Amino acid sequence: MDAVITGDIIHSRQGNLTEWMDALKSALAQQDPDKRRWDIYRGDSFQLVVRPHQALLSAFSIKASIRQTGTQDVRMAIGMGAIEYPAEKLSESQGEAFVRSGECFDQLKKETLAIRTGTLDFDVPINIMLSLASLTTDHWSPVVSRVIQTAISHPDLNQQALASILQKSQSSVSEALKRGGYDQLMDLNAYFQAQLACL
Repeated sequence: MDAVITGDIIHSRQGNLTEWMDALKSALAQQDPDKRRWDIYRGDSFQLVVRPHQALLSAFSIKASIRQTGTQDVRMAIGMGAIEYPAEKLSESQGEAFVRSGECFDQLKKETLAIRTGTLDFDVPINIMLSLASLTTDHWSPVVSRVIQTAISHPDLNQQALASILQKSQSSVSEALKRGGYDQLMDLNAYFQAQLACL
């Protein structure tokens, strides 16, 4: 089983295109340096293939990268399943992970993150939790976003070490993580991974 994240940039025509494009490329490469595993198309849309257990944190990390621009945000749909035809170009690959990701993305309305595995008992509760999480993540400031992204990228570091990387005080890092709901997102990710193991 693989996970495919399909997304696009919200407010892509506002502000500095180079800024958010560089942020997106960097975020995707951070998830997987192999360019065959991600693609940017139609200007502001993208796809990324990740291992299923990485999918949620990858999505949060990408969101944190894009929200650092202060203008843009991102909508993403995670689809899980088999990839029957892994082509050299990601856009030519096929399989139920791509189908579910695309269908889930097409059904996003006001939500900015959703998931589809084909198992309702998994999808329904997780999507309710993601909808609640978005009440926080959709309002991350650039400062909070940078701290959240750094924390996700360095899960083994304590706040003092994160503060050193970010050149901030430990108290300001702690406050940013609290405002961004970092602990709650990690709890959500742990629940997601535990339920995934039962699929």
